[in-house]
Amino acid sequence: MEVKEFYAQVSQILSRFLPLLQGSFTDGQRRSVMDALGNAASDFRWNYYLHGLSGQVTSLPMQEIADFLKLAQQFVEHSLQANRRQDGLYHAYNILHLTPDRARISPLYEMLEGQVSILSSGMLSGEESLTLLRSLRNSALYQPEQHSYILYPDRNLPGFLEKNRLAEEHVRDIPLFKALIESGDTTLITKDVNGLVHFSGQLRNFRDVTAALAALAAIKEQPRFAQGVEADFEKIKALFEATFHHDEFTGRSGTFFAYEGLGSVYWHMVSKLLLAVQETTLQNRHAPAAQALLGCYSDIRQGLCFNKSPDAYGAFPTDPYSHTPKGQGAKQPGMTGSVKEII
Repeated sequence: MEVKEFYAQVSQILSRFLPLLQGSFTDGQRRSVMDALGNAASDFRWNYYLHGLSGQVTSLPMQEIADFLKLAQQFVEHSLQANRRQDGLYHAYNILHLTPDRARISPLYEMLEGQVSILSSGMLSGEESLTLLRSLRNSALYQPEQHSYILYPDRNLPGFLEKNRLAEEHVRDIPLFKALIESGDTTLITKDVNGLVHFSGQLRNFRDVTAALAALAAIKEQPRFAQGVEADFEKIKALFEATFHHDEFTGRSGTFFAYEGLGSVYWHMVSKLLLAVQETTLQNRHAPAAQALLGCYSDIRQGLCFNKSPDAYGAFPTDPYSHTPKGQGAKQPGMTGSVKEII
């Protein structure tokens, strides 16, 4: 009975917001959908925690359940379609920014995982799949050296001395910074021997920045600090995030090399790509794009180990390996790299 009530709530919510699928969600509309569905799930969860399940069983017509699944799928497909990029690829991950009554999203950089997922969904037509695969072949994810695909675009990471440097125009734009530099206060920022300005080293996150600003505002003999904190809070918050990009931190994928890091071909994901393209080709075998899709499949397959010489692969071509770092041969022998999908 409780599951039926939860299902009925979700069904009503999706029906109410269905007209939004005719266009793009605004940040306010996105938050409204999230809140409505979240509250329904929270009500069900807390009722279970407090009372458990009643044990009462009820039935629903099969057609009603089928209609509900069709309704839910419309929201899923709208979400997938909204993640199509200008270059024909698809976003894999979005960062969610929550503020009162708003839910804003911003995409991360392109990832091979996102292309595999959308192909595996079966939602794309043959022509749409072909467009994606051709865009992928001409994207920053393609690595000519291995005739294959890396997980995410390679990049040049800044050196230690290049990090946490505030541009002169940013410092000039925030009067509080000027006041702190003139007074020699290093609670929030510090100026080095070369005249470069940095956020102070003890600040780990914006919670620390907020605490530092509160401490500055409380210094009675420096009323201009309090005025600056109030006037410049949002600018400082934006500058701190723009400097460190904490909300975009993805761990080793954005800062490490080898394994699943920058510049690496991760053979398990390439194998998943091959399988997804095979499934897509079979699904569209009677479509006009079938022959071209088969060509894409063959091209991806050519980059796999058994089609390479030992010199190109960096190992025995018949042995499965986990990954191939940029400029190196295959590393970390093991079955998980290829066998789960290829076999």
